[in-house]
Amino acid sequence: MVAPGVARRSFLFSFAEKYTLLLLNTVGAMALARLLTPAEVGVYAIGAVLVGLVQVLRDFGVGPYVIQETELDRQKLRAALGISLLTAWLLAALVLAASWPAAHFYRDPRLATVLRLLALNFLLVPFSAVALPYLRRQLRYRAIFAINVSQSAVQMLCAIVLAALGFGYLSLAWGAVAGATATLVAGACCRPQGLPWLPGWRGARAILSFGVINTTGNLIDEAGVAAPDLIIGKLIGVAEVGIFSKAMGVLNVFNQLVTAAVSPVIFPLFSAQARDGGDLRQAYFTTASCMTALAWPFFGFVALMAPSLVRLLYGDQWDAAAPLIRIICLGSALYSMFGMARHLLVAIGRVGAQARLDAVSVPVRVIAVVLAAPFGLYWIAWAVVLGAVFRSGMTYVCLARFTGMRLPALLGAVRRSAVVTLASLSGPAALLACRPQGVAQLAMGAVLGFLLWLAAILLCRHELAAECTLAGRKALAMLSR
Repeated sequence: MVAPGVARRSFLFSFAEKYTLLLLNTVGAMALARLLTPAEVGVYAIGAVLVGLVQVLRDFGVGPYVIQETELDRQKLRAALGISLLTAWLLAALVLAASWPAAHFYRDPRLATVLRLLALNFLLVPFSAVALPYLRRQLRYRAIFAINVSQSAVQMLCAIVLAALGFGYLSLAWGAVAGATATLVAGACCRPQGLPWLPGWRGARAILSFGVINTTGNLIDEAGVAAPDLIIGKLIGVAEVGIFSKAMGVLNVFNQLVTAAVSPVIFPLFSAQARDGGDLRQAYFTTASCMTALAWPFFGFVALMAPSLVRLLYGDQWDAAAPLIRIICLGSALYSMFGMARHLLVAIGRVGAQARLDAVSVPVRVIAVVLAAPFGLYWIAWAVVLGAVFRSGMTYVCLARFTGMRLPALLGAVRRSAVVTLASLSGPAALLACRPQGVAQLAMGAVLGFLLWLAAILLCRHELAAECTLAGRKALAMLSR
């Protein structure tokens, strides 16, 4: 079993990494939103979404395989590196070949240049494709912190400098290339001992068998995430893609704050518990309780303060994103109960069930978005919520089947989170009713909401109370030195 101290340190470094990345990305987004137009952002967003679909194939399940494999030896690591190199370089050629057809489909020649530049990343990333999951398997999140922060800082600085020099949409693409180069350099400096330098093929069949199923599910899931941007770009316009992407950018702050920090740690922990015969159902209840105690107050606050947040982050040219944010918050809050289910299913060897779940739920999301597109971005936002509701229901069915989980027990696990949410939002809601929205009100609402959240966490004796108390003691100890 993983020692509590090791798990706590892993979460600490993972959260530190994600908060640092959030700060860097927020500063970059604020600067770039004022240097680039919605159309320029939209062109890059379409290219990034298309490449994101291909990125799922690039990994081909190597990362999850390295993390969850029971007996990982040098031969298997060499095979993982060989598969990463082969798939990534083949996909680089595919992206290059598809650049002109994609530009013709969207009737924007700028998209071809974006895709060609992003294809360069596929030549660079395979060299860290095995190192990063190997570091996660070892729970060495200090090294991962250094690698990912280096990547984000270089990408942000490059994009901002080029945008200020007038490179427009190309500044974002060149920034991505610079970030991939930084990952390569930092990964070489933090490379774990025992990781082979040369690829191999013995043992590749087992990785491919795992990767086919895992990648199929991930590809379908990524298609569901990408569908709104691609559909909006084709049926409405690239400027609307930019507006929708900014709305999702505000919502994705939670992913950067919490989900992206928890997921890299929770998957190895679930996998370790599965190997050691631990109680995974109780572990999931605890995880869901902690996630909802963070997600529900966050999405509630964002929905209340959406106009002020958009003005602060992006400027008034993006005001149309605020109504979309308020709608999509509903689906995001609901799905937060099930966001970690993917890692649990893969950890217990049910990767096929996860792929089937994706195959069923994603088409519903895509069809809903296609049907809503002729009526505008407002109805597309509601279609995204419908997809989240359907996926949440299907995820619960999978959890009930493979873990014996029951809905009353799950709702009981998150009941304190509901109380915490109501308490934390009462202050910002009252403030909103008394004064018009603005930056000052946003700051006061955030401080008041946090204080009420902390008080509710402690009074309700939520699972997070112990962590908050421990953090407070450490902070006081540091101040008293």
